[in-house]
Amino acid sequence: MNQKTFTSASDIQEIFDCIAPEYDRLNDRLSLGQHRIWKAMTVKWSNPNLGDTALDVCCGSGDLAFMLAQKVGISGKVVGLDFSSRQLAIAVHKQERRSQQLPLEWIEGDALALPFGNNYFDCATMGYGLRNVTNIPLSLQELHRVLKPGAKAAILDFHRPEQAYIRAFQQWYLDNIVVPTAREFKMMEQYAYLAPSLAKFPQGKEQVRLAFEVGFKQANHYPLIGGMMGVLVLSK
Repeated sequence: MNQKTFTSASDIQEIFDCIAPEYDRLNDRLSLGQHRIWKAMTVKWSNPNLGDTALDVCCGSGDLAFMLAQKVGISGKVVGLDFSSRQLAIAVHKQERRSQQLPLEWIEGDALALPFGNNYFDCATMGYGLRNVTNIPLSLQELHRVLKPGAKAAILDFHRPEQAYIRAFQQWYLDNIVVPTAREFKMMEQYAYLAPSLAKFPQGKEQVRLAFEVGFKQANHYPLIGGMMGVLVLSK
């Protein structure tokens, strides 16, 4: 049986629509719950303050957006944007289940054509989104456009580690943990996309170069867990 190759934006959108019902459980299981720590670090690096207007691009089921909302408070505003309507529906459901009122708005939209004016947001985050867009420079350019001068953005994602022995461990983890888990959840086809997306994703130094090219004044990439994860921190 031929395995489907995911290449277009609609293909990737199909992946995230399909995995939406199990996305949170898979994240918890595959990261042993560590993804919450990485996301908290990402939010901190984006430097949200009380009263800020914040953006979470490729928000998925809303984890980063909820963390941002806690930081900006009821006087602020957080917009979570994603192209997957099913992921957004789960984010909305999670918000409805919370007793605490949070300043959140959910928008179905494209990370390559953000539906906001120039210089609009005080800070921004993106989790596991940059690796999945079809045009990384354009995504960074759009993020730069909608941020206010001096604003920060933090982008969390998986990476291929530079050191060979860590790459070997990552491949073992993909083969022996991710694949069996995806099989158990009947999502082999969707999670088969992970390895090739890692292979083509620019390394940290290249991400920094691309960020400077679109106009960011500061750009630093911080590797996590041996370089298997990283956060790109940007200042406009």
